[in-house]
Amino acid sequence: MPDTLVQRLVDNVATALRDLAAGEAVDAGGRQVAVRGVIPFGHKLAIAAIAKGERILKYGQPIGRATADIAPGEHVHVHNVESERGRGDQAGGDPVP
Repeated sequence: MPDTLVQRLVDNVATALRDLAAGEAVDAGGRQVAVRGVIPFGHKLAIAAIAKGERILKYGQPIGRATADIAPGEHVHVHNVESERGRGDQAGGDPVP
């Protein structure tokens, strides 16, 4: 069974298909990624460097923006992602290039 699931080639996150331990190397859509901290089953990890303000892409769609720089292998969750959905101060999301 794979360690992670990457939905689309443009995604910069993968979903953990089991609890991932810090320091282990996992396959994430054909990329080897070193896990930087505990990542629970079902949570996301960065599979590429994501700069502060950059969109988080999952399913080929933006699901939020990074509130801090995120290194490959880091946990991607509410502590470093801001949702763009349902905010009311933004008119829909821009399409992914």
